[in-house]
Amino acid sequence: MTTIKSQQIWVDQQNLANTNVVSRDINISDLQQDEVLLETDSFGFSANNITYAALGFKMGYWGFFPAKSDNDVDEAHGFGIVPVWGFATVKASCHSDIKVGEKVFGYLPMASHWVIKAGKVAPHGFSDIHEKRKSISPVYDQYLRCAADPGYDKNREAWQLNFRPLYMTSFVLDDYVAEKANNETLLLSSASSKTALGTAQLLKDQKASRNASYKVVGLTSKQNVDMVKASGCYDEVYSYDELSALSSEGNSSKSSDARYWLLDFAANGTLINDLTKQLGDSLSDVTLIGATDWKAQEKPNPKLLNAEIFFAPARVKLRQHEWGHEAFLAKYASAWKRFEEKVSDQFYEQSHRGADAITQLYLETLNGTAQTKALNVVTFD
Repeated sequence: MTTIKSQQIWVDQQNLANTNVVSRDINISDLQQDEVLLETDSFGFSANNITYAALGFKMGYWGFFPAKSDNDVDEAHGFGIVPVWGFATVKASCHSDIKVGEKVFGYLPMASHWVIKAGKVAPHGFSDIHEKRKSISPVYDQYLRCAADPGYDKNREAWQLNFRPLYMTSFVLDDYVAEKANNETLLLSSASSKTALGTAQLLKDQKASRNASYKVVGLTSKQNVDMVKASGCYDEVYSYDELSALSSEGNSSKSSDARYWLLDFAANGTLINDLTKQLGDSLSDVTLIGATDWKAQEKPNPKLLNAEIFFAPARVKLRQHEWGHEAFLAKYASAWKRFEEKVSDQFYEQSHRGADAITQLYLETLNGTAQTKALNVVTFD
């Protein structure tokens, strides 16, 4: 009988700064038909993962990886496990088409080991169909087989860990905006965030091929202005205390037909209110995407703003259905490599090893003190 100890980072769902490091035994001989034990190799971590925790109840992110009590039946009261994106190796398998030693990339818990139930097995990957997994979208349930993934590069794993899942949102958000945009000024809040950078790069770099006349403008904190400008992903960049410049002389907002579309990654209601006061009726659209500013005292009210909420998995599912899964992955991989080349000199790799280091990184990211330029490579051992 072989028992594996799974180290897990638990987070208090009501007080996100309260964490526990927990060990749970997994008996390999107890694996049922089609169950697979994944061993986490490494994962990335950024403000996006804090969004998963902050919106855990509202969007259902706590349902993917429930924290279990000692008997592995009852859920641990008040605690959950924050999802991450990472690489894992198949440690044990009770599915005939999934072999021990295979490497995959996908949605994982902050845990060293986890049991999934494999289904929808295909050459490119498979899904977790476990009844304990309360999923909000099948897109989050997919695990890509690295050997068959056109976007996988063994020498660039740190980039894939930290940017690829976020760039997937960027990829489909750009696709969505391109369908609707005319000649608006596109405002991206939290412009230094990885998802905003990816979206801006796609929008700006494809403007000419689309014969589009929109402008891509980044809004960020004062200390991040230089970094965001240096990325080359935006046409213009302003700090949050320079919003008046949006309607100053030399900007198109003087024109009566000027229109602004806010792509909001911050979820800061005060910022949106300030933009509304500054731009008035010229702020024609608001799309809510993320919640990087999870501590904001005032949250945006979608109904009051007449704002739409962009749910990336729904757009991924739509395009996978229309283009086919293989074509979708190929288009994404091509876009991803162009982005990586453009901003490769803007970031550096940073390693975090062990449960204590993982907890520290989580808390620093939660508090907003983590390094925004770091590509975090996180491992348990």
